Amino acid sequence: MKQKIQLLLLAFMIGVSAWAQKGEIFSHEGKAIRGYDAVAFFTNQMPVKGSPAFEYKWKDAVWQFASKENKEAFEKDPTKYAPQYGGYCAYGTSQGYKAPTETDTWTIVDNKLYFNYNKKVKDIWSKNQQALIEKANQLWPEIRNKE
Repeated sequence: MKQKIQLLLLAFMIGVSAWAQKGEIFSHEGKAIRGYDAVAFFTNQMPVKGSPAFEYKWKDAVWQFASKENKEAFEKDPTKYAPQYGGYCAYGTSQGYKAPTETDTWTIVDNKLYFNYNKKVKDIWSKNQQALIEKANQLWPEIRNKE
């Protein structure tokens, strides 16, 4: 079992290297968190697609929201709603690198939003979540602006 997990992680790290991104915020097609409303993860407890009608630029990324109210809440306090590690994979960050994420891997821990690369990686991360968050918090300042 341990060997399977190590092989999975190795494959993950090799595959991720091709996805390395610049910048502090993970964006896909020019939109932070793939165009989903960051506030809705907290208020609706689910992913809600944002709209081009409610866009806000923050940290060189375009953030979309489902409503004017959500956009205004984000504008007032973006660090309250923005995902940790710029929306990059929480597990990857704990291992010292940036990896893209899928929106359906979201988790809120201690009122902070986290994403992971995919559901398998989220499962691995969830088993040792607190320790991996602490490790990622230590490493993020070093990797936040690296490719």
